[in-house]
Amino acid sequence: MVRFSRSNLSALAAASALLALSAVGALAMSDDTSVNLGPVGPREPILVKMGDKRLVAYYEPNGGNCFVSAIVFDASPSGGGFASTRIRVALHPGELFRLDGVEDRHVVLLCGFNAERLTVLNRTEVMTQSASTVGE
Repeated sequence: MVRFSRSNLSALAAASALLALSAVGALAMSDDTSVNLGPVGPREPILVKMGDKRLVAYYEPNGGNCFVSAIVFDASPSGGGFASTRIRVALHPGELFRLDGVEDRHVVLLCGFNAERLTVLNRTEVMTQSASTVGE
């Protein structure tokens, strides 16, 4: 039988935490995980690709409403990701918010019942637009 002292357990816990963090970091750097169209709960990100633009949106529930914050930025090599725009909007349950982009691209966000979820309503269209930019 192997006996662990407190210092061995602390070192084992630290090593496990480091391994878990490095695995999460590798996933975060992977481009395959950069789209999340929801539904998401409060403070969870919606991630959308629209050509060279990226959208990161999340919401805070407030009195049954979705207080949405969305950041749009340029991820092209020439854009460098420095120029960004923040949009804030309050949605009642069942209300939609349409964010228009360039070249007839847009994202429609839907606030769920009692602000339990936020989702991209036009999922198929967004996924098709995302897939069409892979070859560009």
